[in-house]
Amino acid sequence: MIDFKKFEKYSRPGPRYTSYPTAPEFSETFTQEDLKEYYKNQSDDRAISLYIHMPFCRSACYFCGCNTIFTSKEDKKTRYIEYLKKELNILKNHLNTSRVVTQMHFGGGTPTYFTPEQLQEVISAVKEIFPNFASDAEVSCEVDPRYFTVEHMNVLKAGGCNRLSFGVQDLDEEVQKTIHRIQPFELTQNVINIARDAGIHSVNTDLIYGLPHQTRESFKKTLEKMLTLNTDRFAVFNYAHVPWLMKTMRKFDESTFPAPQEKLEMLKDTIDFFTSNGYKMVGMDHFAKPEDELFKAIEKGELHRNFQGYTTKGGADLIGIGLTSIGNGVDYYAQNFKELEPWENALDNGNLPVFKGYRLSDDDQLRQFVIMELMSNFSLNITRVEQEFKINFKEYFADALAALKEFQDAELIEVSDEKIKVSQTGTMLIRNICMPFDAYLNKIPEDKRRFSKTI
Repeated sequence: MIDFKKFEKYSRPGPRYTSYPTAPEFSETFTQEDLKEYYKNQSDDRAISLYIHMPFCRSACYFCGCNTIFTSKEDKKTRYIEYLKKELNILKNHLNTSRVVTQMHFGGGTPTYFTPEQLQEVISAVKEIFPNFASDAEVSCEVDPRYFTVEHMNVLKAGGCNRLSFGVQDLDEEVQKTIHRIQPFELTQNVINIARDAGIHSVNTDLIYGLPHQTRESFKKTLEKMLTLNTDRFAVFNYAHVPWLMKTMRKFDESTFPAPQEKLEMLKDTIDFFTSNGYKMVGMDHFAKPEDELFKAIEKGELHRNFQGYTTKGGADLIGIGLTSIGNGVDYYAQNFKELEPWENALDNGNLPVFKGYRLSDDDQLRQFVIMELMSNFSLNITRVEQEFKINFKEYFADALAALKEFQDAELIEVSDEKIKVSQTGTMLIRNICMPFDAYLNKIPEDKRRFSKTI
């Protein structure tokens, strides 16, 4: 029996590690000239992964931490597509766009808030510039079930889409009302049927625990109902409360949030529920059927983590396209402007719309590898790290290993000369376990850290 009361001490601000170094370390001293140089030096043999950001939503979901723009005006969406085309044509001047594309993801915002005709226009524009898609390329799209039709599905399918991720969050009526997202179960059921009828064999649904007015019992009911949809994957995220970044989150009465102990119990309930119903845990917040490629990747220790979550498509350079999107290569991160006006101005001037970025040092790349391995595969092959990075692990990471001692004593991890292995219970605290390896976080006093809490 897990004593969750003892775990409350681990509820502290910490990154989700979709990148390392994390986005707060990105700097405006990184410019388009830096990105041009990185593009110029990239190997033609390396694959490309594309992320296209579609920022518009009809209205605000108060829990959402994404970079979105709320509008009901069609002309804004039309204008955005024209500027996406400008960005694509500028990219062509600096990047070998004939390289193989192994992954393309549409995120937002709400990509399907664009009309089917507009989505078709975007897909065609992308494929004109990046014509060489691998035969097994993963093409995915985030979907708000409230804005999804058979016509959307037909366009996406024709564009090569083979994976859809439907946002659900919670089915409880009081929770939905509080988070400003009314979405009846039948609506979600209907759009998943549309996807299945179109032959989409990889369907994911997103849920969130830790929302206002959620309880263990109410969230169990959501899980039970969602299971009947028989989706291939579930992503169950810990709500990230960052009201200093997202004004809509200030609408919540913080006294209605479940306490850290109850959130941990929700997570434990979720793990138990899905694993007892034929799913396996993948990474820190995903569940997949045993035949899913994500699960096969974790068995081989080949699961990767990026800004879109977990993927099997490693070894590719990520190209971010659109407002606020982030791209990265082996030793850099680059982020586009977050506001429409400077993004458009850069494109009007023929420039890559780089807002800021980061050049990774040798130490950054080492720590990135360690953290991403732990986040993805819940284990770290120390011998491999020593061989690849030419270090003595125990000497290099003496401070981190000392900080991990409390997790060892609590039997949350095992540390030997050859590996670090996270226990099943320890997976619930994987962000905490990774934090000692973060050279930047450890320079910031805990009360000054601007991250959501790990629990």
